[in-house]
Amino acid sequence: MASSVLFLLTIFFTFLSLQSSLSNSAILLPLSHSLSTTSFNTTHHLLKSTATRSASRFRRHRSRVSLPLSPGADYTLSFSIGAQTISLYMDTGSDVVWLPCHPFECILCEGKYSPSAVSHPGPLNLTSASPTSCNSAACSAVHSSLPSSDLCAMAECPLESIEIDECNPFHCPPFYYAYGDGSFVAKLYQDTLSFRAAAPPLELPKFTFGCAKSALGEPIGVAGFGRGLLSLPAQLARSSPEIGNYFSYCLISHSFDADRVRQPSPLILGRYEEKIKKDITTTTTNVVYYSYTPMLNNPKHSYFYCVGLEAASVGGRRIPAPASLRRVDRRGNGGMVVDSGTTFTMLPRKFYKSVVGEFDRRVGAVFRRANAVEERTGLSPCYYGKEGEKVFTGVPQLVLHFGGNSSVVMPRMNYFYEFSDAAAKRVVGCVMLLDGGDEAEGGGGPAGLLGNYQQQGFEVVYDLEEKRVGFARRKCASMWG
Repeated sequence: MASSVLFLLTIFFTFLSLQSSLSNSAILLPLSHSLSTTSFNTTHHLLKSTATRSASRFRRHRSRVSLPLSPGADYTLSFSIGAQTISLYMDTGSDVVWLPCHPFECILCEGKYSPSAVSHPGPLNLTSASPTSCNSAACSAVHSSLPSSDLCAMAECPLESIEIDECNPFHCPPFYYAYGDGSFVAKLYQDTLSFRAAAPPLELPKFTFGCAKSALGEPIGVAGFGRGLLSLPAQLARSSPEIGNYFSYCLISHSFDADRVRQPSPLILGRYEEKIKKDITTTTTNVVYYSYTPMLNNPKHSYFYCVGLEAASVGGRRIPAPASLRRVDRRGNGGMVVDSGTTFTMLPRKFYKSVVGEFDRRVGAVFRRANAVEERTGLSPCYYGKEGEKVFTGVPQLVLHFGGNSSVVMPRMNYFYEFSDAAAKRVVGCVMLLDGGDEAEGGGGPAGLLGNYQQQGFEVVYDLEEKRVGFARRKCASMWG
């Protein structure tokens, strides 16, 4: 009897200790996957659409014009502006928070998202927001660091007021913001941002955001989590540095399964200080190990979280990455972007061919190539499983080696997708990496991109104080407590 009471008390105080540690140092928020599987009639269609969008988001950025990545359309984050709630795409590849405001006109936006998959798409009615002044730091930041004097002149502030810095009543001029495949025009406003679903609820007064009344191909706003003065983490850091300067997310592994896609993934603002937990029944200890890699400075694309990829190992064979993936040059070209808004990982063509070539050398010796599936999905290489068998055997392990002696072992489901092919009446497996194109023809920009599909099942940490990105294998659903 005494041992039973002690057992229950131990569980109780362990739970209280974990909850106290979490509530004092971090805030957990749900990320919802915006994919609506009802929009796709076959697995092949779903994969083809997702692969095409990933390639478009990456390749259109590799142009001679410095543009942010196209807004990610996989995970949404809901919060309140004033008294109204809205859902925006959470995107580490963007550095501005913007939302559609009433009346809102969106050009070429038909079929861009599934209303059933985005809980609060907007547009918002601004009832309590106030315009941002032309002489504010936020106005200068959103206008590519133009001097306040120029911006206030555009806002028609009188010359004598500009000279004595008394243009507060004059509003920041509208700004134009272009992505790789869309754009919008917006004005800056301030209002109270609140996460009512957080425990405890979090409020941020005078939060600055863009209010767009016209957009091209962008029906849903974006919560930019990139490295910029107006990103959501940067604004949080000004009042709560322990929250804004350190955030992470843990994407639940879904493999496009409809039930798993609907499970919310935790976004953690602040440090999830989970103590070393001991399994009371087995007395074993489960320690969470983080593998950190330094962020690379990018003089041209400062809003990206760039890291260096040194090599990839396939089944134990280490394949060195090109110099363009290992570092960023003085023109801002190179490096690998860690991105929450792109589904699949993109690698420069020569390196991609080396990686999948080694994969094909091992898997292709046992399984027949599924060329018809490759054409229908946009993925390659794909293989037919053996008749009567439901799983593949002998799939080699993939390890990514980042700068700072950081190696991340990929779970098999993160790079090899297995599904049933009705036409062939057998299982099919495809490598979930994409060809990022020829670097010589790309026009500059990042050399590669780590997509969110490869980030599933990891807590991905963005430590802005130490300027590093970390990875830790997690059971993401269990982080809800």
